[in-house]
Amino acid sequence: MRIYRFVAAAALGATLAIGQAPAQEAQQAQGQGQPQGSQSQGSQSVASLDQLLELVREGQARDNREHQERLQQFRQRQAEQTQLLEEAQAQKASEEERSEMLETQFEENELLIADVQAQLDERLGSLRELFGVLQQVSGDARATFQNSLTNVEYPDRIQFLTEFAAKAGSSSRLPSIEEIERLWFELQREATELGKVKRLPEHRVVTASGEEVTEDIVRVGAFNLVADGRYLRLTENNSVAELQRQPSQGRFIDSTSNLVNAQPDDGLVRFGVDITRGQLLSLLIATPDLVERVQQGGLIGYIIIGLGILGVLLALERLIMLGIAGSKVKRQLKSDTPREDNPLGRVLKVYHDNPRVDTETLELKLGEAILKEVPKLQRGILFIKIISVVAPLLGLLGTVTGMIQTFQAITLFGTGDPTVMADGISVALMTTVLGLCVAIPTVLLHTLVNGRARNVVQILQEQSAGIVAQQAERTHPQQ
Repeated sequence: MRIYRFVAAAALGATLAIGQAPAQEAQQAQGQGQPQGSQSQGSQSVASLDQLLELVREGQARDNREHQERLQQFRQRQAEQTQLLEEAQAQKASEEERSEMLETQFEENELLIADVQAQLDERLGSLRELFGVLQQVSGDARATFQNSLTNVEYPDRIQFLTEFAAKAGSSSRLPSIEEIERLWFELQREATELGKVKRLPEHRVVTASGEEVTEDIVRVGAFNLVADGRYLRLTENNSVAELQRQPSQGRFIDSTSNLVNAQPDDGLVRFGVDITRGQLLSLLIATPDLVERVQQGGLIGYIIIGLGILGVLLALERLIMLGIAGSKVKRQLKSDTPREDNPLGRVLKVYHDNPRVDTETLELKLGEAILKEVPKLQRGILFIKIISVVAPLLGLLGTVTGMIQTFQAITLFGTGDPTVMADGISVALMTTVLGLCVAIPTVLLHTLVNGRARNVVQILQEQSAGIVAQQAERTHPQQ
């Protein structure tokens, strides 16, 4: 009984599956435009178990046909893959045969190359050593010519030496006799040009501002390139450029102008030549000039310079005024008429205005007149003396400040780099130098100005004493 139920359930499931399959086929047929009659046939209902069994048999037969079709396609593809495999194996065998043939040919070529190389070595003999020397000489010459000032006139020889060195070092391309002779010629020409002072007219020069100008330049052997008032240098691309900074010493700049403007019949011309080929010139350029030295002094240095200028101007003004007053006093000594345009005249006028006073009163009046003239004569002299004393003290202050900066730099960066300490040391030294440079002349000027003022005051005192003595003799004649 259970078996019959299971068969019935299976039959029912098959019926539903068969019913769905025709329905799906009907939908697909409708989408593809099949006629409605075929759809109605596929969707007919099952009336009995026999009919169900027939439908199952038809489905099994249809599945068998599809299986056979797939099996036939697989066998057909298997035959194609087998044919491709056979073709690949045949191609592999052919390539292996070709590889063996190429390896045999490579070995034969290696033997042939070795035989030919041995024949070449035998034929070259001692020439191989010669070509080695030529290669070394050409390489050294190329390195020398690249840094030589004569490369301005002959820039194409670098390319020749490069190609010559490649040929001398190769066994397939050897240099010719003409190329070897040119190498000898280039070496001889370089030695000859190094001993000449040669003018190169209308040569292109790149100025310090980046502009390109055309002017006459002079090459002094292998040492210097100069133009009118400037030193030049040779750049990496064989162009001539002006130094970004020229030497601060005017005698070196003047010597370049003398050399450029010299004529063949002028004879010897003084010129500052750098025999180290630029090293001394670079050191000379790096040396700070006067303005840079002053700038290294900082604020204290400027204060010292300001005081020095003020002291010098004040001293010059005092020297001029005392010189004028001294000349007027000397003229007054030669005249009996007192004039009020000089100190002595004003003192003598006091005597002429009081001819009948007693000696003591006249002496007091003359002393008063002299005391009035002394401040005018000694005005500003004390300030000059103060400047001469304060200037070295300010220099000492700058020294202490510079040393403080130096020790701060040492604390932060250590002593490994001396340039870090250079600023503080520059301030320390330059302020000391500036203080002494201001103090020494101001001391001398103070001495000179004070001496002239004392001379004028001494003349006033002498004349006053003489007038008092004359008045005393007149008032109290000798018995």
